[in-house]
Amino acid sequence: MSGINGKTAPDDSTAIDEKGIFQEADVTGSEIRYINRSMCIVGLDYVGLPLAVEFGKKMQVTGYDISKERIKQLKEGHDYTGEVSDSELRMVKIDFTFDPSAISKSNFVIVAVPTPIDEGKKPDLNILKKAAETVDRNLSKGSIIVFESTVYPRVTEDICVPIIEWESGFQYMKDFKVGYPPERINPGDKEHTITGIVKVVSGCDEDSLETIVEVYGSIIKAGVYKAPSIKVAEAAKVIENIQRDINIALMNELKMIFDKIGIETEEVLKAAKTKWNFLNFHPGLVGGHCISVDPYYLAHMATAAGHYPEMILAGRWINDEMAGYGTSRIIKDMIRNDLPIKGARVLVLGAAFKPDVKDLRNSKVEDSVSIRENSCLAIRG
Repeated sequence: MSGINGKTAPDDSTAIDEKGIFQEADVTGSEIRYINRSMCIVGLDYVGLPLAVEFGKKMQVTGYDISKERIKQLKEGHDYTGEVSDSELRMVKIDFTFDPSAISKSNFVIVAVPTPIDEGKKPDLNILKKAAETVDRNLSKGSIIVFESTVYPRVTEDICVPIIEWESGFQYMKDFKVGYPPERINPGDKEHTITGIVKVVSGCDEDSLETIVEVYGSIIKAGVYKAPSIKVAEAAKVIENIQRDINIALMNELKMIFDKIGIETEEVLKAAKTKWNFLNFHPGLVGGHCISVDPYYLAHMATAAGHYPEMILAGRWINDEMAGYGTSRIIKDMIRNDLPIKGARVLVLGAAFKPDVKDLRNSKVEDSVSIRENSCLAIRG
């Protein structure tokens, strides 16, 4: 059956909707190509563990993480992130291990490790590179390795593939293949979970792509979208969060303007939203591992390619300034109401970067508290 843009569906049971999303009608059965493949997931944090749990409902999965403490906790049936419940962990077939040699027992390897930025706000690929090295040293011939970590275009093929080739001695495309199905995890969101979000997938050739479609199609109820290349999938992932970052930056700048002239920003947004195509964004602090990080990845690549990403970096600058802006507003309001600044006690409710998550990393609340302490305010949480 023909798909969009000349693509071919895996078989007659596969339907393609108007957006080009493959709706796998019968991939949960036993007669699919990956059934003889064994799976290992490298990295068991916010992305890797929920993936392992979903696949663990269908097949035996090996879950590898470098942290012995993390593996101990998972074997005891508890996830500190709160993304997976204790009851879910007890129900699935996952062999948790910190022994990298376990990777060699699998021929479908999913790498789901963090890709942060360094102090200079440049992409820090060290964790990803070390993960690729670990896979490299424990790779079975004929394997497919897919990377879910957020990167800028060409990282998978230009950085990860050479690392895997180097020590294993295997030849790319002959002895192993790669793909890039980027993660779309939304921590703390119990509605938009892995299975209910369309999965973008890509592969280094048609054969690997079809296998990746079948593997992910077995758990993704929302459908699988086949990107035409790995670098297209990499670019699509990184711009998802850039778009949000820029829209929130616009709202933050509008708040600064309306504060200057004495208009309530939320009232303005309520009125504007009565138009059908007005986008629903609001001002606020922007933290976490995605929206506040991903723009720097594309900005890095753009600069290397000879283009200065002015809008992307402007959005980042505005959003990074909001912690300081909020503090200055508090101090001005205190002065306006004749409240003493030095030693004033301020209660901060909430410390994570978003509701319903336990992760404090990259939280702009911490920046805000630090600024307020430097302003001689006594902070309580």
